[in-house]
Amino acid sequence: MSNIYLAIVLCPLIAALIAGLCGRLIGRAGGHTVTILAVGASFAMSLLVLRDTLATGTVFNEPVYTWLVTDGVRMEVGFLVDRLTALMMVVVTFVSLMVHVYTIGYMHEDPGYQRFFSYISLFTFAMLMLVMSNNFMQLFFGWEAVGLVSYLLIGFWYTRPTAIFANLKAFLVNRIGDFGFLLGIATVLAYTGSLDFATVFGRAPELGAQTIEVFAGSPWSVATVACLLLFVGAMGKSAQMPLHVWLPDSMEGPTPISALIHAATMVTAGVFMVARMSPLFEQSEVALTTVMVIGATTALFTGFMGVVVNDIKRVVAYSTLSQLGYMTTALGASAYAAGIFHLMTHAFFKALLFLAAGSVIVALHHEQDIRRMGGLRRYLPVTYWTSLVGSLALIGFPGFAGFFSKDALIEAVEAATIPGSGYAAGCLLIGVFVTALYSFRMFFLVFHGNERMDEHTRQHAHESPWVITVPLILLAIPSFAIGWFTLGPVVFGDYFGPAIAVAPPHDVLAQLGREFHGPGGFLLHGMLSLPVALSLAGVAVAWFAYLYRPGLPERIRRVLDLPYRILVNKYYFDDFNEKVLARGARGIGRVLWKGGDVAVIDGAFVNGSARLVGWCSGVMRQLQTGYLYHYAFAMVVGLSVLLAWVLSRG
Repeated sequence: MSNIYLAIVLCPLIAALIAGLCGRLIGRAGGHTVTILAVGASFAMSLLVLRDTLATGTVFNEPVYTWLVTDGVRMEVGFLVDRLTALMMVVVTFVSLMVHVYTIGYMHEDPGYQRFFSYISLFTFAMLMLVMSNNFMQLFFGWEAVGLVSYLLIGFWYTRPTAIFANLKAFLVNRIGDFGFLLGIATVLAYTGSLDFATVFGRAPELGAQTIEVFAGSPWSVATVACLLLFVGAMGKSAQMPLHVWLPDSMEGPTPISALIHAATMVTAGVFMVARMSPLFEQSEVALTTVMVIGATTALFTGFMGVVVNDIKRVVAYSTLSQLGYMTTALGASAYAAGIFHLMTHAFFKALLFLAAGSVIVALHHEQDIRRMGGLRRYLPVTYWTSLVGSLALIGFPGFAGFFSKDALIEAVEAATIPGSGYAAGCLLIGVFVTALYSFRMFFLVFHGNERMDEHTRQHAHESPWVITVPLILLAIPSFAIGWFTLGPVVFGDYFGPAIAVAPPHDVLAQLGREFHGPGGFLLHGMLSLPVALSLAGVAVAWFAYLYRPGLPERIRRVLDLPYRILVNKYYFDDFNEKVLARGARGIGRVLWKGGDVAVIDGAFVNGSARLVGWCSGVMRQLQTGYLYHYAFAMVVGLSVLLAWVLSRG
């Protein structure tokens, strides 16, 4: 099987190199053909791997290449393929394949066509290396590689200043998270002497028992410190508050990468990492509480911002932030299976919503303001119905994939006994209403109501070509159906097996599983629950405010001007970063430049030493008068001093 695993990873890499380096030889058609075939092959092989792991339950955990051995620490490239990995491989390659096909239609006029295909294929390789890793070194390689390709794709249209600002912002914010992630790996290495997952997880109880003094006189559990540092990395990659600020701005990149990177794959890397590290996180309730509280806060407060945003892609971006918060909250409640299940369903319906938004943008000649849309249902029927499926899945409408994953997740958090679970459950319930409100606000403003486009746009509005609509349809199918046959085994069954470890006191899903009687029973139970009522209430409010009484939102905005300004200004996180952190960093740099570089290094050492030599030379030059009797006098004086010293010694 190791050859298949290597092929799954290397196919996208080889295709990326061919499309990127041989573009003139293979042409535009060759560029998309080779990358689509490669990712399609990886998807087909990933399905075979999933089938094999389901049938046999075998776990592959072996190195394939040893890069370095130093002081007994082995740094290797290796694969850990269990059911968690197999699920992630299928999700990553399927969404990537849909995005590759979609890109043919969306980017067909772009001069960087082949470069774009090379980048997204390279991203697929990096993400597969991340999810298939069996050690921290390879995990960190994949972690940084997806960040690098994300930087390249956000700034793909590099002639736009906003795109360059956005990719630099994403790069810098992720470096903060990655610094914490690297310190977490270093902590694990220092106390276990290994980077191998199996070795580290086997010693997890020892890490929970050992202590470390982060501050003098204040001992902390090593497991707590390591997990908190690792979670800082997840906060950056999965955009948790306060490291969430980069993701909305990343919408400056082309829409296909919004679906691939910022909805379905890269931003879920942090969620996957925490689930993979479950043996460590289960040793620390402090770490679990931190994860849960930050996730719940992100789920609620980033959702509020989606209500006031008018850019169609940014609305979907804020919904991504909110849903990532839901997944993270489930991890903190030790409901890892529910978090991964929501990751899977979210990948399908959120990629669908981003690609549908791109279809609307293409139809309206790259218009993105939802206030300039309306009535598009008659012009874009396929986009309309697939968007409806994605929106219903997002809000957790009964029967759709998002319903099964979100309802299971909320029930798990409500049943959790970890400190902070009450606050988390409250945030998630309010977030259900908010999600339905902003989702159908966008849906109604785009597809229903009066047409607000200009006449030229109206005359040329039409459904997108098949290379755009076919991926929408293929993504809509799992967005509706996948929950029906995966809920039982993945969430309440033993699908993950040893891939995820949960301490018995924290195993809320086992408690809920005793009352699980199939997806039909879960559906009936859920329809009588509070989340469904809140979801339907959010849809009703959106219909009333944006279709039945379209002037009402403006009146509410004037009444609630202060909260509106806070949300429009994104809780002033960007202002704080710009005016305090960035300005402070520039101020410190200026002080170090003028005080350290100019005054000390240049002034004292470089120029100062030159001035000292010049002064000494000037003094010594005065002794060179050119008169012979001066030199004779100096010799007599010197000789007298020397004789006096010799006589005094005798």
